[in-house]
Amino acid sequence: MHMKTKTLLAVMFVAAFTTLGYGQSVVITSKKVTYTRPKPIEDYKKTFTINYPKVKASTPTLSKKIEAAISYSSVLKLDLRGELRDEQWLEEADYEVGYNKNGALSITLSMEGSGAYPSGTTKHVVVDLRSGVRVRPADVFSNLSGLLAMVRKAKDREVAQAIVESKKDPETKDIDPADQFKESSKYNPLKLDEFSVADDGVTFHYDYGFPHVIQALQPSGEFMFTWKQLKPYIKAGGLLTRIAH
Repeated sequence: MHMKTKTLLAVMFVAAFTTLGYGQSVVITSKKVTYTRPKPIEDYKKTFTINYPKVKASTPTLSKKIEAAISYSSVLKLDLRGELRDEQWLEEADYEVGYNKNGALSITLSMEGSGAYPSGTTKHVVVDLRSGVRVRPADVFSNLSGLLAMVRKAKDREVAQAIVESKKDPETKDIDPADQFKESSKYNPLKLDEFSVADDGVTFHYDYGFPHVIQALQPSGEFMFTWKQLKPYIKAGGLLTRIAH
């Protein structure tokens, strides 16, 4: 074989190996499973459905590691055995992939159920596809106190707007949500832990935790910042340096 040909093949092999090894993206397929409770407390509690995200990465070990990082049990604290026996709250668990390239996976996990009333919970997770580990704020952001202050300003603007809109709405004008916002800040302080990644930037997510009876007054709690806005806070060498533009 000609030396140039050998060299070209070697370069192609290294490039292919590097792409697989660094896990620029993974293949995620849906596996929907319907479970039947042996002793349902009500007819509508007889079954529940979980849509599992099944991951295929460059190796089986990495695939399992990523699946563990985005599992309903680890992220949403779902107790499958408990649901099959005594808890009987869950009706459906599902996921949505928001970003899957450049070595990062951003996925949203949610579940819905009912006890005294219908309720649900949603969490957002970012995983480094090279390591298979969930990314925390300190892994990808610097100056966390400054970043938190920026996110808090966005939250304060949303709260102020929500109060104004509540007073304009005939159905809610007699309800002052200001006290509830104070309570939510006291018992559920704003953190940077929950965020999602997209082509245009990062969104930080916050749950105000309003009671069911006034959940209609609860704002979205989604604070999006462009890569340009986040540039001073992107940690050098972190996962987001490969995505920010």
